Amino acid sequence: MVKNILKGIKAYAGALNLISKLKLWKYFSIPILISILVAIVIGVLAYTFSDNVGVYVANIWRWEFGKETFNLISTFISGLLIVIVGLILYKHIVMALSAPFMSPVSEKIEQHLTGKVHQHRDTSFQEQLSRGIRISIRNLSREILFTIPVLLLGLIPVIGLVSTVLLFLIQAYYAGFGNMDYTLERHFKYKESIRFVQKNRGLAIGNGIVFILFLLLPIVGILLVLPLSVTAATTETIKQIKAQE
Repeated sequence: MVKNILKGIKAYAGALNLISKLKLWKYFSIPILISILVAIVIGVLAYTFSDNVGVYVANIWRWEFGKETFNLISTFISGLLIVIVGLILYKHIVMALSAPFMSPVSEKIEQHLTGKVHQHRDTSFQEQLSRGIRISIRNLSREILFTIPVLLLGLIPVIGLVSTVLLFLIQAYYAGFGNMDYTLERHFKYKESIRFVQKNRGLAIGNGIVFILFLLLPIVGILLVLPLSVTAATTETIKQIKAQE
């Protein structure tokens, strides 16, 4: 697991050079635009509802005793919740809508690495978009399912520190999952792809760790996160597919 996580992280080292070498930047123009628009929409919604969430949580404590402390805690929890929900929605929406545009990138990288594209499944633009949405909905539902209990654990002293790490790894896993599927959709059917990622979850986590960290960078992160993460995920996914074959 740890070895594969490091592989997923190290794959980013050569991503920028590979994009330039293969002249792939033009394929990222629409996904980058999608990324910017989604980030703006989610940012506006988060700003609009942040005060309402904070007030609602604060009103749970009806007593004067300890109210100031509870208000401080509720503000922190509300902010953390908004950030987590925002990141979850952002990555799944962007990945779903970008699926048809990422496929050509994955194909060109595979051709560069292997000399040809091993396309076991010929899919259209609509099919790629449909699969991207299906994968994103599936991952979104599971990510929320795992995130809620971990958030609740975070309210317990000491264990809260562990929950923060778990939340980060959950986010990373599903981000890497989405990036890997741009290659997997050409090789495997829906359920086979899920099994492949589960078997190689370390690669997904490693790729997703850098993905999430990039999103923390203002502006630059939103612009570069997809090109670099998809390129890094593609190179490692293809290597793993070849190794298993």
